[in-house]
Amino acid sequence: MFYQLYEMNHAALQPARLYADAVRMFYSNPLNPFSHTQWGRSIAATAELFERTTRRYGKPAFGLSKTVVDWKSVEVAEKTVWSKPFCNLVRFERAVPAGRKPDPKLLIVAPMSGHYATLLRGTVEAMLPYADVHITDWVDARMVPLADGQFDLDDYIDYVIDMLHTLGPDTHVMAVCQPSVPVLAAVALMESKGDPFVPSTMTLMGGPIDTRSNPTAVNLLAQEKGIDWFRDNVVMHAPWPVPGFGREVYPGFLQLSGFMSMNLDRHIIAHKDFFMHLVKHDGDNAEKHRDFYDEYLAVMDLTAEFYLQTVDTVFVRQALPKGEMTHRGTRIDPSAIRNVALFTVEGENDDISGLGQTKAAHDLCPNIPAERHAHYMQPAVGHYGVFNGSRFRSEIVPRIVDFITSYGRQERVAVKPKLVRAAKR
Repeated sequence: MFYQLYEMNHAALQPARLYADAVRMFYSNPLNPFSHTQWGRSIAATAELFERTTRRYGKPAFGLSKTVVDWKSVEVAEKTVWSKPFCNLVRFERAVPAGRKPDPKLLIVAPMSGHYATLLRGTVEAMLPYADVHITDWVDARMVPLADGQFDLDDYIDYVIDMLHTLGPDTHVMAVCQPSVPVLAAVALMESKGDPFVPSTMTLMGGPIDTRSNPTAVNLLAQEKGIDWFRDNVVMHAPWPVPGFGREVYPGFLQLSGFMSMNLDRHIIAHKDFFMHLVKHDGDNAEKHRDFYDEYLAVMDLTAEFYLQTVDTVFVRQALPKGEMTHRGTRIDPSAIRNVALFTVEGENDDISGLGQTKAAHDLCPNIPAERHAHYMQPAVGHYGVFNGSRFRSEIVPRIVDFITSYGRQERVAVKPKLVRAAKR
């Protein structure tokens, strides 16, 4: 009933939001003489701040209509090339000249951790000049009817394998944060079965491969509370009248509350500065605030089974690095990976996935040839800076592009599946 109460409170505030929006428009209209005074701008700023802090933010658009390929501007069109109830695979199709040598196929696996895939807009935009980019566009669980069944971590791994099959051979996969574990598991399963569609390279960025290394507040909370606490306190039923009414979910607003509480002072200061920008008529900085928080405050629900299985497997039991993770009863053996080049990226100030947690993937994959291992630690960036921002574009992207172009279209190591499965650390 808590989720339903949350929805009812949100609906009850709708008249107040409409009134606040009307006040904002009245006192910011240039035909109103008060809009040119500090008093009028203060009223408009107060009204906008109230409306923005009480609204529900819908899924943003990627909005990537153009990119630059071979120093020329080309059109970009979004196309759904694969679809299942909980995910769509979106391709950013570039209008490149016919007959041009194809760029590497890149599958970006976006995190399913509360935010929409559009959080990686900057990641996609930075890679578009160099690759045929596809991204996992996860669906808000509360919008999926109960008739479409459940979705857990095993299903997530199946989805990744299915998408790699859809894209075909010589695909490169990039996992940002949370999907690092299921992507590594999917590739290990494919290698153990001799799957011909195993990706050429695997790039893991800021992911919790081994949370025993340099644990963060997120990791310590999971260890302290245990899986039963999460099951009893954060799982709720999707409210009426959404399509997924009755589905057990981990609400996005709870995840957002957790994210914001980690740096609450920073968010309070940001909103205070936003108010002052509006009063001072500083449109550029006010618009930057809107752009960031329109994305940051747009959240989606996760299925309860996926959330609980992920917390238990990755953060409580740390099953993957201990060799205890399974997929539908089959143990995940990362040492089975031999043909996939591995690149890991970490941020020096990452407070979500601590230093060393992503790098641990190299120790789990000892049978990848030494020359196909690479690791990079980006100085002076936090978690978000690992996959977005100026340092990502200038220092991380060139390394990723060099890595995937170096190990694409190369002869694979011929290994029988049974020999791969027998490999031990």
